[in-house]
Amino acid sequence: MGYLDGKAVIITGAARGIGREHALLFAREGARVLVNDLGGAHDGSGASAGPAQEVVDEIKAAGGEAVANGDDVADAAGAKRIVDAALEAFGRLDGLVNNAGILRDRVLVNLSDDDWDLVLRVNLRGAFLMTREAAGYWREQSKAGEPVSASVVNTSSESGVFGNPGQANYAAAKSAVATLSQVASKELRRYGVRVNAILPQARTRLTENAFGDSLAAKNGEFDRFDPANVAPFVGYLLSSVCDLTGEVFLVGGSRVQRIQPWAKDANWKLMTDRRWTLEALEKAVANAGTPGSANTWSANPDKGAQ
Repeated sequence: MGYLDGKAVIITGAARGIGREHALLFAREGARVLVNDLGGAHDGSGASAGPAQEVVDEIKAAGGEAVANGDDVADAAGAKRIVDAALEAFGRLDGLVNNAGILRDRVLVNLSDDDWDLVLRVNLRGAFLMTREAAGYWREQSKAGEPVSASVVNTSSESGVFGNPGQANYAAAKSAVATLSQVASKELRRYGVRVNAILPQARTRLTENAFGDSLAAKNGEFDRFDPANVAPFVGYLLSSVCDLTGEVFLVGGSRVQRIQPWAKDANWKLMTDRRWTLEALEKAVANAGTPGSANTWSANPDKGAQ
């Protein structure tokens, strides 16, 4: 018996890297998997049905059940076709993993309108459209009196939570994905749907330009950046034994760590009994001092302020 026996799961961006490892593991755990991927390059260019079909063939060769799909997650009609394809193939839908993503890295002053729009289109709009389409199905099932125990796992990023220089478009999209997950969790709980997000740490096509060989496996050591390390926790989030919802987790290597939501800083708060003036604010801020926990995280320190 696998943890995902009988479940039908859609994985977007599932032909390579993290998505491929999701598909292979979920199938081994008994899930029926729709492998969605455009088969394009890491910047979103090009398309090919081959990569998704290769994953499906690998799953079937191991005795699993899977279908390939090449629709565009960021197109409303495409998102509907993806969900409809899963329902036609499997008769049900229990899980959705929004993993499709692209990069077009530039420092802010060099970031074109097209690079901004395309990255938000795939990473954010795609997650929104897919979640909305799946949620509509689950809501109708719930309203019809059918028991629903479904799960959505969205793929955010450390860049989206901590902000990475050179990735204003990607960081904005992935930050919104994390918040979208929290909102969706609150709205869909009543229908039996859980929603969480992950920040994966893994070696993929999207990390090649930024990190080069620094994430490569080292002989004799645990390969902490192997994308296969991410899949087990995502599988757990999809399983019926999991009750977690509305959370964001850093997942990579042998670590799973909860990310705390935005919180008010009790140690840095300015109060007055009337409307603030700029003069009063100057004095109050000088008295409060500069916050000591400024966010200095960067995966691209050469692109940040020195």
